[in-house]
Amino acid sequence: MRHQPVDSPPRTVAQRTAARVALVLGLCSVLLLVPVVGEWDPLMSADRDVARTTHRWAVADPGVTRVCRILTDWVWDPVTMRLLGAAAAGWLVWRHTDWWTAGWLVAAAALGTLIQQALKAAVGRARPVWPDPVDSAHYAAYPSGHALTATVVSGLLLWLLHRHGAGPVMWRTALTVAVVSVTGVGLTRIWLGVHWPSDVLAGWLLGATLVALAIAAHLRRHP
Repeated sequence: MRHQPVDSPPRTVAQRTAARVALVLGLCSVLLLVPVVGEWDPLMSADRDVARTTHRWAVADPGVTRVCRILTDWVWDPVTMRLLGAAAAGWLVWRHTDWWTAGWLVAAAALGTLIQQALKAAVGRARPVWPDPVDSAHYAAYPSGHALTATVVSGLLLWLLHRHGAGPVMWRTALTVAVVSVTGVGLTRIWLGVHWPSDVLAGWLLGATLVALAIAAHLRRHP
C-alpha cells in the first residue's frame, strides 16, 4: 500500500515558486532577445524614437544630465554594486559565520557578469550614436550591464534581509532604495544615450531571472 506524500514544508514551496518565476522571466528574456537579434522593425523603431526623445532632453537640460552621470558612474555603477555585494558577503561571514551564503552571493554576482559579457559578445549590438553625445560607454549595448548588476545585487540583498528577519522600518527603507536604484540606473542609461530601452529591459529581466534562480538554489541547499 502506497502512502500519500507528506505536505511540503513552506521553504520547499518557496523553492518551487522561485524556480517557476525564474522560468517565466527566462522565457521573457528569450522573447526579447529574438527580436533584438532579428532586428525586428517595430522594436527597433520604438527604441530609436525613445532614444531620440530622451537625448534631446539630455542635451537641453545639462543639470539633470550631470546628476545622471554622477549617479550612473559612481552610485549605481556595476563596480559599486559589486562592492556592496562583497561587503554584504563579508558581513555574513563576520556576524553569522555563513561562508556558504557569502560564497553564494559572490558567485551569483559573478555569474551575472559572465552572462552579461557573453551576451554582449554574442549579440554585438551597437550603442546609440549621436552627433552631440552627453556621455560615452564601451563594449556592445545588449544587455545593459548597469541594469543587470543593480537588479542582481539589490534583489539578492533584499531577499537576505527578508530571510534574516529585517524589521519593518529597515525592510521598507531597503525596498525603497532597491526600487529607486534598479529603476533609476536603467533610466539614466537611456537618458545619457548609451543604451537603447530594450537593452535596459533585457538587463532587468536577466537580472531578475538570476535572482530567482539563485534563491531557488539557496533554498535547495538550506531549506
